[in-house]
Amino acid sequence: MLLLRFVLVLLLIGSGVCFAAYAFTSNPRYLRWGWMVLRVALVAALGFFGILFLERIL
Repeated sequence: MLLLRFVLVLLLIGSGVCFAAYAFTSNPRYLRWGWMVLRVALVAALGFFGILFLERIL
């Protein structure tokens, strides 16, 4: 559980770094990478909260 939280935080930080790189360079490649990493982070968050929900039920 702790590992999943750590990965989720790293994904969110990576997404923020990509958006900051886009803000400084205006290179659309960083914007695409930022959105892609953010989508993966959201899927990981949904999985994390799904696991917490199932643990609570069972």
